[in-house]
Amino acid sequence: MTYGGTVSETRTVVEEFYRLLAAGEIDALGELFADEIAWDIYGAKEVPWTGRRTTRAEAVEFFTSLPDHLQLENFTVSRILVDGADAVALGDMSHVVKATGRTFASPFAFHLTVEAGKITRYVTFEDSLELARAFGAV
Repeated sequence: MTYGGTVSETRTVVEEFYRLLAAGEIDALGELFADEIAWDIYGAKEVPWTGRRTTRAEAVEFFTSLPDHLQLENFTVSRILVDGADAVALGDMSHVVKATGRTFASPFAFHLTVEAGKITRYVTFEDSLELARAFGAV
């Protein structure tokens, strides 16, 4: 499935991304990513998934390994804002860090860019200090 760069097409790809994520369909979700991506999750190095990723395979690995570290309590996308190829998903999430038993709760903003029907950018904005605390890093 490929889409162009219009607002409606960007929204369609991003909504499909969150639908597949909620359904746990990680292989299909991975197909929404371009071969090369700009992916950044800022935070403490003690948090296993922070850092930069540049390939579709690395994106898929992130989504498949996340349940090893976190128990999902809540993940709610409250709004998706779209401007051309760019989309920002706003919401709230809550997880229990399996290694510590501590809860991490935070509002979030995810910035995604869709080009030629594929996600080429995925940048996470969350309370990285609270996440580091939940991991016992600070």
